[in-house]
Amino acid sequence: MRPRWELGESLRVTRNVRDDGTFPGATRGELLVRRGSIGTVVDIGSFLMDQVIYSLHFLEQNRIVGCREEELLGLDEAWIDTRFESRERVLSARDLAIGGEVRVPAGARGEILKVLRDLPEGPAYHVHFECWAGHPLIVREAALAPVSTPLPEACCNV
Repeated sequence: MRPRWELGESLRVTRNVRDDGTFPGATRGELLVRRGSIGTVVDIGSFLMDQVIYSLHFLEQNRIVGCREEELLGLDEAWIDTRFESRERVLSARDLAIGGEVRVPAGARGEILKVLRDLPEGPAYHVHFECWAGHPLIVREAALAPVSTPLPEACCNV
């Protein structure tokens, strides 16, 4: 297990980092560092002997936060900001159909499984909708809404 980056390198975090209950002075779930923020590697370690963990100093927030390699990008790598991130709950902003058959009605609740930032058509997401369990869909950003957005009540009997 070799680290991809070295001490002193500046990296961008690709997802919001929240307190998991281990950050001193913060409350569980509190936002520590917003996705897209840039930090400098000040230490490199491991977790469970199979994950490289980078301690990054985020100067703007004046915080040192541990991040997994998969949550980071080098500054030379393309960064596309997105509206949503992994594990975020969303609503379908419109009916979603496959072959003309509606599989997910407008207002259906879902969870982002993966962010697809580098598609030529713009950001999209792997989304698992409660009403179509076991069938994650690739959904464009414009077809999703935050859970706080009022939408028509969905019937998930599809």
